[in-house]
Amino acid sequence: MNEISSGRQWRVSANLPVAKLAGAVLLVALGLLFADGDAVRLVLAVLAAAILAGWAVRDLVAPVRLAADPTGLTVIHGFAGRRKLPWPTVEAISVDRRQRLGLTSEVLEIDAGESLHLFGRYDLGATPEEVAAELRAARRYS
Repeated sequence: MNEISSGRQWRVSANLPVAKLAGAVLLVALGLLFADGDAVRLVLAVLAAAILAGWAVRDLVAPVRLAADPTGLTVIHGFAGRRKLPWPTVEAISVDRRQRLGLTSEVLEIDAGESLHLFGRYDLGATPEEVAAELRAARRYS
């Protein structure tokens, strides 16, 4: 029996937003420590911390990045919205691998004709190759 028949979700790891929020606090602390009365340094540190905190909030508000069920896929859209992609609209599911500076990165690509949805390992909580294999199998059985 296919695991997707009852629905399957891929989500951000719970540790990731915690790490981002800790990084935001660290940025503010470093900004205060090294500002030496320079308001520009402090403002830049606070701005970077706010961006990082906003990114963490997105992970907390919308942790599920991708879901699959017998009718199709649900992908994150915008900051925390959702978009339903019926299986017939999904043209391709592939994994893009790139190597740079000795590191290899993998991105899951879901081509839905007019839109392209990209997911990394940290978005999915699994390797893009594993997720792509599950999605391809689910698509065959739908």
